[in-house]
Amino acid sequence: RKKMIFYDCNTAPSPRRVRMFIQEKKINIETKNVDLRNSEQMEDWFSKINPRNTVPVLVSKENNIFYHSLSICVYLEQEFPEINLLGSTNEEKGQIINLINDIESNLFLAIADCLRNTSKAMKNRAITGPKNYEQIPELAIRGRERVKSYFEILNHQLSGKSFLCSDRFTAADIWAFVAVDFTRAIKEPIPDLMTGLKDWYERVSKRESAQLKL
Repeated sequence: RKKMIFYDCNTAPSPRRVRMFIQEKKINIETKNVDLRNSEQMEDWFSKINPRNTVPVLVSKENNIFYHSLSICVYLEQEFPEINLLGSTNEEKGQIINLINDIESNLFLAIADCLRNTSKAMKNRAITGPKNYEQIPELAIRGRERVKSYFEILNHQLSGKSFLCSDRFTAADIWAFVAVDFTRAIKEPIPDLMTGLKDWYERVSKRESAQLKL
């Protein structure tokens, strides 16, 4: 059996979710940083690990490759059950996964559409992976509207609550926080009138796992 290795990138949001998850669970995993800004993910050594040329990646003890944030977190939750973040009852598990998938589909991808279809640095790189794709400006416009709309959904969800799901901090809060924090990249701040979302964001920002390490 090998030891686990986590391939991270300090500047990217997707691996940040896993990094926060690892820190919240207080587990030690060998971590290697992949420099996306210098296209290190496209180099041969990394392509052999993950042909999709994306991070995060976790190489398991059995040498399996997990390359999606949620699959990595599910694996780690099973390996290290202490400090539960993905639900301790069937109801809670269902709620948390439901929210994570919704945040992924309707907020995270909307931000990515907006950023990747406008950034000069991502010209011809509108989608991650080994192939190049042209930018589509209309997708950026739609993406920004979807972000604004999802802020309203989160604000409503957090009305009168300290956390998104259950009465404690869970992986759903990690997914939402990383996405909301990433809206800085498209210069779309939380509206002041959305006090539920703003208060929650400020609280989570103070957690040790939320401190950016750039």
